[in-house]
Formats: sequence, C-alpha cells, structure tokens
Amino acid sequence: MTLSETAYAPYRDPEEFITEWTDRIWVQRGIGLIRQNYAPDSVVHGAYGTVHGVEPVVRGTLMKISAFPDRVGQAEDVVWEQRGDDAFLSSHRVFSSGTHTGTSACGPPTGKDFVSRTIANCLYRNGVMVEEWVVRDEYAVVQQLGLDPVEVARGLAFAGWEPHAPLDADVLDQGDSGVRPDQHRDDCAQVLRLVDEVWNQRRLDRTADFVARDVTCHTSRHRTLTRPAGYQQGLLDLLAPFPDATVEVRDVVSNYSVPHGGLRVGLVWWLRGTYCGTPVYGPVSGSPVQVLGSSQFLLREGKVVQEWRVYDEIAILAQILRAHGEGQSDVSRC
Repeated sequence: MTLSETAYAPYRDPEEFITEWTDRIWVQRGIGLIRQNYAPDSVVHGAYGTVHGVEPVVRGTLMKISAFPDRVGQAEDVVWEQRGDDAFLSSHRVFSSGTHTGTSACGPPTGKDFVSRTIANCLYRNGVMVEEWVVRDEYAVVQQLGLDPVEVARGLAFAGWEPHAPLDADVLDQGDSGVRPDQHRDDCAQVLRLVDEVWNQRRLDRTADFVARDVTCHTSRHRTLTRPAGYQQGLLDLLAPFPDATVEVRDVVSNYSVPHGGLRVGLVWWLRGTYCGTPVYGPVSGSPVQVLGSSQFLLREGKVVQEWRVYDEIAILAQILRAHGEGQSDVSRC
C-alpha cells in the first residue's frame, strides 16, 4: 500500500512534514497555525491527563514559548509508519535546549539553562493531527533550573486520563493508532520480548540477550547509561518505587533509514503500579500510579544498541502528592 501524498503535502515525506510544521509553530512562533495542523476535535494524551480539542494546545504552546522564548527544539529523529493509505503515525524525538527567562509553571524566571528530551507520537490523517501521545522529561528541566521537584509538582493540576479500552488485536498488528503495516516484524517482536521478559517478568539476567554489549540508554533526568549493567540500573530505577508494576505497550512504529542509523522501533507504553516500594518520591502512599512513557530503540543485527526512554517524573510526583492530599486536582481553565 502506497501512502497518499495528501497525508504529508506539501512536503516531501512524513519526516519533513513533522519537522517543518514543528518549526513553523515553535521556532517561527506561528502558534495560531496549530488550528490548521490539529483537528478541532483532536485528542492529546499527556503526562497529566487527556485533553480534547485544539484550543488547549494553542494555550499551552503559547505559555511554554513565553517561559522559554529562546528554546530550540532540535529534531533528533522521526520514526514514522503508515496507518492506511491516507494516514501515518510519527514518533518524533526532540532534543530541547534553552534558558528559563520567563514565568512558567515552575515559577519566576531563574535565568538558568536546560536541556531535555520529548517524544511526541502523532497520528495524522490527510495532513491533520487527530490524536497524540506526548511525554517530556520535565524532571530534567526542573533539576537543571535548581528548583524543588516536590514544590513544582505540588502546584500542578493533575487531570488524569480516560479509561483505556483493551486492545482488540496483537499490538504488532494493531495499536491505539490503528492497523500497522506488516514490516520489520521480527525486530519489532524482539523489542516487545525485551519489554515482556526483562521489564515485566523482571528477568534482568536476560538483558544481554536483547541489548548489545555497547548499548546506550538515554533516560529520565537526562541520564545516559551504558552497557547492559547500566541498562539494568535504569530499569531498576524505573521499577523500584512500583515493584508490582506492569508495562503495557499500546503502539508500535518502525522505520528503516540509513541517515538515522538503520532500523528504529518506537513504542508508546503505560506503566501501572502501586507506590509501595523504594521511597524515591517521598513517603510511600500505597496509591496507584500510572506513567505514560515512550521509547525509541535503534537496532543492529537484532539487538538494541540505543534506547531513548522518556517519561515524566514530575507527573509521578503530582499523582503521589494528590494521594497524600497535597496535590491539585484538575482546575478550570480559561
């Protein structure tokens, strides 16, 4: 099946479509163009809840640009895949850098520099975004600005998400974004086995069966971990606060590109567990926690050589604080 040019017109391909639209909105500050790029009834799943409609996206983008006016969002990779003849799913990894010179949800300007990553997974149909799953490493920003993560999380409203319907098919065949093309199936299945056996079944002793000796894992708080032992440590850090957690993969996207290093596989995943383990986020509450996460994997000869794993630890803190009666619930917005 050939992807219709209406899916990414007037650009050369979906990757150029994503990078150029991002620059038009974020760099050239065509904030109002979001109303052309997003459907009026678009749905955005973020780390703090699900938002319906385009206007909250316009408002949120305006406020973030105001807080970080010199922010540059550099496109590191766009892993895209067809969803029928008029649509595609893109996993857009963005490396951001800038200076906190405006008032933001973090508070008054600090004048400090920051770097962080975002992965935005967007479903576009006929050139219009209809559904998005986006997650940012906000803890890295808060940490680099010298702020107290607990105080920042305490001031954030946490709306929560709508219930997830069970997937009707194997996620290799069909995820939340729709039916997938049958491509790179063996490598995609290998990545899913890594999540199932090493992440979920806690067989960390099998890490080297899935990752290369010289694997690099870029994870939350802008940390970079190396070798299988480092990869294991990153998973332990993720899971130890929620030792009963399971990770559910809700979407898969794959793409082969020589300029981007070969085969990349992207995942949208949800971690669900109980804050009953290591007290990383303050006193344990025994309360349920959900974490929206996204990963991109670069594979060579069937093994992972790099993973970029993005999830929002400030959102985790916000959930836990709310369970303690300290955080905010959803608030009315203009």
